[in-house]
Amino acid sequence: MIGALLWDVDGTLAETERHGHLVAFNQAFEALGVPWRWSEARYGELLAVAGGRERLLHDMQCQPEAPAQAGERERLAAAAHRLKNEYYGAIVRAGRLPLRPGVAQLLDDCASAGVPMGIASTTTRSNIAALLHSHLGEEWALRFATVMCAEDAPNKKPDPSVYRLALTALGVPAAAAVAIEDAPAGIEAARRAGIAVVVTRSHYFPDTVDAQALAAGPTLGSVQGWHPHAQPAGARITLAQIARWHARGQAAARRPAER
Repeated sequence: MIGALLWDVDGTLAETERHGHLVAFNQAFEALGVPWRWSEARYGELLAVAGGRERLLHDMQCQPEAPAQAGERERLAAAAHRLKNEYYGAIVRAGRLPLRPGVAQLLDDCASAGVPMGIASTTTRSNIAALLHSHLGEEWALRFATVMCAEDAPNKKPDPSVYRLALTALGVPAAAAVAIEDAPAGIEAARRAGIAVVVTRSHYFPDTVDAQALAAGPTLGSVQGWHPHAQPAGARITLAQIARWHARGQAAARRPAER
């Protein structure tokens, strides 16, 4: 059995980017009188920039109607990001961001097996709390041995600091942990921290490929489309299946040293 399971949030626990953050950003733009809106395609491009405030500042570089002065842009980005988070919370409370298939069941697997879980995300603590309170109830934080977020690790993924902090809090060696990620930046962050990764592809990252991942597939809610194959075949990806992939990865890593 693995020593800990570490969860990314946006795109991994739920499709928060498409149905949450994008919608909330555009609502914030409208409320602030910002004369542009992000399309779904444009937001997908902006996801290459880690962090919501950073995305705003990056986008302003090519918006002719953006403030000319850097200080004005900073103030606008801070105001828009703060308001976006408020709108995001309202979207979550309205029940418009379900957990992705298989997530709730895998959370239960870990609880039943006594495998500690952690959150390793560079989104804000308020956004994490809003999402998980909606689905797991008032005592959602008790389901996780640690919750590391933007306030703890201001350097965004692919910087590995949020994963290193989570490992320290858990007291688990990197080789014993597995991270669940959807995006290249998160995969790189986990790998740089020495943590093996299971990739569950999301709407904005449907083609994520990583040769070093333990496994990659379209959803935790089905065994179809995963490589390596989930064995034995079942209805969803279970903790036992992740443990088998992890054991296989550890065995492969030992072989060069044994030669």
